Amino acid sequence: MTGEVEELASKEASTSEATETAAEAASGSSETPTDRGSFPIVELDLPDEEIDKAIDATLPRLEEGDIVTGTVVKVDRDEVLVDIGYKSEGVIPAKELSIRHDVDPRDIVSPGERIEALVLQKEDAEGRLVLSKKRAQYEKAWVEVEKIRETTGVVAGEVVEVVKGGLILDIGLRGFLPASLVDLRKVKDLHSYLGKVLECKIIELDRNRNNVVLSRKAYLEEAQREARSAFLKSLKPGERRKGVVSSVVSFGVFVDLGGMDGLVHVSEISWRHVDHPSEVVKVGDEVEVEVKEVDEESQKISLSMKACQEDPWEVFAREHDEGAIVEGVVTKIVPYGAFVEVADGIEGLVHISEMAHFHVKHPEQVVSVGETVRAKILNIDLPRRRISLSIKQALEEEGRGIESVEGTEMGTAEQASDEAGNSEALQPELGSEGLESEALGEQLSEEVEEVGASRTEQLSSVPLATETTPSEAVQAIASEIGSETSES
Repeated sequence: MTGEVEELASKEASTSEATETAAEAASGSSETPTDRGSFPIVELDLPDEEIDKAIDATLPRLEEGDIVTGTVVKVDRDEVLVDIGYKSEGVIPAKELSIRHDVDPRDIVSPGERIEALVLQKEDAEGRLVLSKKRAQYEKAWVEVEKIRETTGVVAGEVVEVVKGGLILDIGLRGFLPASLVDLRKVKDLHSYLGKVLECKIIELDRNRNNVVLSRKAYLEEAQREARSAFLKSLKPGERRKGVVSSVVSFGVFVDLGGMDGLVHVSEISWRHVDHPSEVVKVGDEVEVEVKEVDEESQKISLSMKACQEDPWEVFAREHDEGAIVEGVVTKIVPYGAFVEVADGIEGLVHISEMAHFHVKHPEQVVSVGETVRAKILNIDLPRRRISLSIKQALEEEGRGIESVEGTEMGTAEQASDEAGNSEALQPELGSEGLESEALGEQLSEEVEEVGASRTEQLSSVPLATETTPSEAVQAIASEIGSETSES
C-alpha cells in the first residue's frame, strides 16, 4: 500500500513539471533549455575568418569569365544592377550591355528581366562584382556561329551601323558586311539598309581577332541557284517572252526575263544595221524576245529581238517583183558601184555597168551619197539577201513609157544615149541632129583615148543643164575638148 502511494506521487510531480515548462514556453520566457539542463551547451568559439569562410561556402563559386544568370533589379542611365544570388549585386556598365554603340540601358533590359552575364571582375576597386551582358552574348554567339559555319553557313542579323566600307550586323557578334557584297549589283546608298534584317553567308571567321565577315551576295547567289536551274529548264529555244531592258552595253542588251537576264547581241537587235544598241532601246523598255539558246551549265541565255519582227527582206520580196522600178537613196559608193537603200534596212547594189549609157569609170561621175535615184530591180536573191539594181535600165523603161504615151522627143533622146550611141533603129527619128551627135561622139571617144584617165574625170565634171538633150550634152563636152585642144 505504501509503494502504490509513492508511485502515484511521483507521477503527479512529473505532470506538474511538464505543465510548468509548457507555460513558460507559451509566455515567451527567455529561459533556454540549456539553462534547465535538458540539452548540452555549445559555445560559438570560431574566429572571424572562419565565420567568413563558412558564409562564403553557402554562396555560389564565381571565377572571372564565368557566365551567370540573374534578375535585373535596377536600371540606371549608366549601369544596371543584377541579383545573381551573390553576397552583393552585380553591376553591368552601359557599354557592356550591347554590341551596339551609344544605347540607352532602358532600351536593352528592364527590371525583373532574367538575363545572362559574364563575370569580368569578382571585385573592382570599389568592391563591386562587375558583369558584362554583351560578352556573355559573344561567348554564346561564337559557339553558335561556329556551328552554323560547319552546316549551312547562313546567319541573319539586323543592320545596326553603317561604317566605312560596309555595314555592321548584329548576329550576337558584330558581323561585317562589305559594301561590295551587300547585293548582286552595286549599292549606292548603304543607309537604306539600316534597321533591316539581312540573311548572309559567313565567309570568314576568326575568333582570336574577333572578326566575322559576311556576304549577302553569296547568299543571294546560292539562294537563286536552284531557282535559276528551274527557270532555265522552263525555257525552250524558239519560244517568245516579254522582258525589261536591264542594261545596255556596246555589244548588246541585257533583258530581265523575270528571274534571270538574257543577252540580245547587237546583231540580233534589228534587221537593219545598228552601230550601238542605245540607238534602238534604253534601260526600262519592255521588249519582246525569242529564246535562241539556253546553256544550263554556264547559266547563260541568248535572245533575239529581230526574230520577233517580220523579216523586211521577205516583206520586200513579197511586195516587189523583179523588173519593178523602185526609188531609193544612195548610202555608199564603192569602186564597183553604189549601194542604194530601197526600204528600211534593205540595200541593193547598182553595178557600175548599170549606172549610165556611157562608159563610167568612177561611180561618183553619176551618183553621190544621199542622192535619191530610181532603179530597176534586176534580181532578188533572198537566201543571200542581195538585190541587183540598174539605174540605166530604169531610165530606158521610163523613157519608153513617156514616148508611148506622149510621143515626145524626150523618150527617143534618152534611148539614143545607149552605150553603143548609134542604134540604127533610132537614126531615122533623130535626123540630122542624130548624125551630128554620132559624129561628135566619135570625136569625143578619140579625144578620151588621147588624154587618158585624168581627162575623163575632167570631162565628167562639165556642167550640164538638167533639161539638156543628149545631142546638146555631146556638143558641150566637144566644145570643152576643142577649147582645151586649142589652148595646148
